[in-house]
Amino acid sequence: MSGPITIRPLQQSDQPEWRRLWRGYLDYYETSLPNEVYETTFRRLLSSDHPNQNGLIALQDGGPVGLVHYIYHPHNWKIEDVCYLQDLYTDPAARGCGVARKLIEAVYGVADADGHPTVYWLTQDFNETARRLYDRVATLTPFIKYSR
Repeated sequence: MSGPITIRPLQQSDQPEWRRLWRGYLDYYETSLPNEVYETTFRRLLSSDHPNQNGLIALQDGGPVGLVHYIYHPHNWKIEDVCYLQDLYTDPAARGCGVARKLIEAVYGVADADGHPTVYWLTQDFNETARRLYDRVATLTPFIKYSR
């Protein structure tokens, strides 16, 4: 892959390729979800009824090569909402071309434009390749996640 990378909001026609990319993301984290979750998530990402749940897709050489999902939500320590970058994935064939960086920068851009300058995300400690990028585009925090 060598062409320019473009980032745009998800469209209805992206669903088959979005599904392929998101499945790759979930496979990486050894997670599988029922079809109903795929359908519901995609519908929410496109719905004006869910304006805080959003998705972007990266295109290169005429095809989708990456995706990012982000969610705006209130924060008790801030007046403005914050942005949680929930899912970020680059197709293995396009890795090393700057797709993930462009997707993160696109989220930064839309979050800033929407008045939500705080953007944060989580990754697993073993995700060393991604963390090398994250260390260049964000600040590592000392927080540890707990979940029920």
